[in-house]
Amino acid sequence: MELNEHSLVIDTLREVDPTRKCYRMVGGVLVERIVKEVLPALEGNKEQIQKIIETLTQQLQAKGRELNDFREKHNIRLMGEDEKPAAKDNGERSGAKASSAGLVS
Repeated sequence: MELNEHSLVIDTLREVDPTRKCYRMVGGVLVERIVKEVLPALEGNKEQIQKIIETLTQQLQAKGRELNDFREKHNIRLMGEDEKPAAKDNGERSGAKASSAGLVS
């Protein structure tokens, strides 16, 4: 969300006169600046946010692979993973028995 907000503000400020006043929140304090001072700082912040997102995405993927390897190594299954096909087969069999039990020849 912050990346989208930064992009929106940067796009808006690019169309504005560089000498125009603007306000920026810095540490909870609203500071008056001009657009040409604020725009480079916002672009730098946006780049840092993108780098952080890339790093976190890579870490998440690495942890996911690590988790899957651990599960395979120790034969760990989540509840409901292997039970669904068995329960489905049992349900079809019991349903077939019930329907055939009601028929009279």
